Amino acid sequence: MGKNNIEENTLAFIDSYGIKKEARDIEDDELTFLEAIRVTSIVPENGHVPTSKMFEAIFNILRNGTTIELIMKSFKLLIELDKRYPRVYVSNSELVVDKEAWSPFSFGLEGAYSDKNSTKGDLDEPLNPNEFYLLTQRIAQAADTGSKLSGIKPLADMFLFQYLTKILERDFVPRNSLFKGSPKWSILRESLINMLMGSRSINYKSLYKDCLSILCKGSHAGFDIVDGESAANSSTQASGGVVGPIILSELGKETFVAVQKLWTLVLELEVSKKQADLLGETSRADGVRVPLIDVIVDELTYDKDLISPFLQDFSDSHWKLEIILQYFQKYVPKTSAQTRRENNAPEVSKFDGVLKCFSDMASTRSVVKKINVEIAQLLLAHAFQAYLSPILPAEHNYKSYGKAADSSLIQTCEDITSAFQNLRNIDEDMDMLPLGEEALFTAAIILSTK
Repeated sequence: MGKNNIEENTLAFIDSYGIKKEARDIEDDELTFLEAIRVTSIVPENGHVPTSKMFEAIFNILRNGTTIELIMKSFKLLIELDKRYPRVYVSNSELVVDKEAWSPFSFGLEGAYSDKNSTKGDLDEPLNPNEFYLLTQRIAQAADTGSKLSGIKPLADMFLFQYLTKILERDFVPRNSLFKGSPKWSILRESLINMLMGSRSINYKSLYKDCLSILCKGSHAGFDIVDGESAANSSTQASGGVVGPIILSELGKETFVAVQKLWTLVLELEVSKKQADLLGETSRADGVRVPLIDVIVDELTYDKDLISPFLQDFSDSHWKLEIILQYFQKYVPKTSAQTRRENNAPEVSKFDGVLKCFSDMASTRSVVKKINVEIAQLLLAHAFQAYLSPILPAEHNYKSYGKAADSSLIQTCEDITSAFQNLRNIDEDMDMLPLGEEALFTAAIILSTK
């Protein structure tokens, strides 16, 4: 059967033009449509790639589905299709991009993104950057304390965000992998994440702050439930179905993970772009944006109440450590000798440098005056925890030092112990935080075995 015939026959399931149907009949037709695509495109070993119209129809069900079953099945199908028929991949050290493949993103003329087009466009069409920004904004509002999920739209938003983040990741990872071996900016310039964050139609700082708001709610916070006074009411009503509290909690956690993934992609993109800048690969047309890590540090500096929940739930050890080190750079005093680089004063860009600063009472006292003892404990403990993580890259992880690993680890454990002792010397009434106690206990165990 030809591709056009498959498209025509499959789309016929949901073609109700001129036909009046009950909501249940429409739902059944859409479920049949999704199953038909799965049978023709996923099940067979030599399946047929869905056409753009078929993708658009699935995408419309994800965004505008009337039941949780429709939304979940369309979400799963889109994920499976993208995995089965990737748009971007590396073959024989060459980047392969299917220019004809359907994409859930649209990057047209910037001026075309009016409020009308951005918020009330056809739901089967790809998202433009401003719509992605508004999507993130809605999720951040839903995650706010006291916000209640009512109806199915917030659930569809969370599934949609997870799907879009997965698409951004699968587009970026092969490009960035190739870039690391052959740093040509053109490889990443056309990545979806670069075009999305580089769009003039979104306020990227506000987008980053919305993500921070979601992350600081914590994966454990989940989303509040309408009328949760009893077990019978502890569910979110959606037309044609009920979402129980366990499913709702898991959906919130997966959305939380997707937000972290989005941030990681942006941070990795910025590292690669910085390298491309140094090699003269970029141009003025690529634009200049305040790095995400700077926005994060500024927000944590402005509102110190965000530090604890953010560090508790942000799970990427590498970037957590980078953020903490950059935060410390704002407060660790720089001596004149450091400025002139005439002595061996520690660099604050590395964790061992931070610990060396805290080994000096004067430096420790200066930092504590600016950020207080509790925050100093949090930052040091989280940094130590991240430093011990086995997934850190070579420049941070003690396990990368080869024969020097043991001595480096011992020194770090001694320095973290000394840092906490100096905090205690400065504030004798200091309450040791559980995380601080855990860091000291871990350091003591390591020292006792070496």
